[in-house]
Amino acid sequence: MSRSSPSTWPPEVPPPPSPRPRSPHRTCEAPPPGKNSVQDASTAIAVDKRYKGIIDVLVRVPKEQGFTALWRGNLANVIRYFPTQALNFAFKDTYKKLFLAGYDKKKDFWKFFAGNLASGGAAGATSLCFVYPLDFARTRLAADVGKAESREFKGLADCLVKIAKSDGPIGLYRGFFVSVQGIIIYRAAYFGMFDTAKMVFASEKKLNFFMAWAIAQVVTVGSGILSYPWDTVRRRMMMQSGRKDILYKNTWDCAVKIVKNEGMSAMFKGALSNVFRGTGGALVLAIYDEIQKYLH
Repeated sequence: MSRSSPSTWPPEVPPPPSPRPRSPHRTCEAPPPGKNSVQDASTAIAVDKRYKGIIDVLVRVPKEQGFTALWRGNLANVIRYFPTQALNFAFKDTYKKLFLAGYDKKKDFWKFFAGNLASGGAAGATSLCFVYPLDFARTRLAADVGKAESREFKGLADCLVKIAKSDGPIGLYRGFFVSVQGIIIYRAAYFGMFDTAKMVFASEKKLNFFMAWAIAQVVTVGSGILSYPWDTVRRRMMMQSGRKDILYKNTWDCAVKIVKNEGMSAMFKGALSNVFRGTGGALVLAIYDEIQKYLH
């Protein structure tokens, strides 16, 4: 495969899932992210063997690879969950003090809104620096399909060690910059729009849990769809680490080739499953908000 070859992907290493952090419920939600990997790769598979959608993937993967294949890569997902969530919320509160200092949420609405977006985006980008290798490993493991003997990696540690040996530590950060762009957009919308929406609809003291959850649900789905094209490019770039055949020169080249050869809809392949599993992220946001009321 050359650098100028069409935007197809080797069927044995399909691009993987999307990166939205959650946890015990992440184990229950694991099949949809794992499904994203396989569905996103179906363009590289023979036409008669391609996956037709979410249901087709969920039916065929257990049949062809075993039921546990739906959870491949979930260990890395669970391990990274707690530090990711802790860092995201801690950094968000720190950046809010920095970006919102001196602004009144009623008199300076647009400055307040921009400050919320900035604090959310900065929190997501900062947290990503610490947990990216685990996110990288989850992505590669979820895409490492097939039976045990034919897989590239034996597990989480094996994946991290092999990539670090072949590409150096920098290999574990392949796709990092496009990930930062995507996470800034996602977290800016996720945190910024939620905090601003709370202020618009009701004062925080009067906003009940179910209203907060409803707002969080809309924000989670919206931010996930908005940032999904960056997520798609990120996954494709991640898959190049440790491989001799390089398909994409950089993130821009990757995005252009995907749209040119697969169509704009390819940028959103797998986004529907993110909508289905967005409830977890919405609950995390609403519960955190409820806890904050009692702490203050």
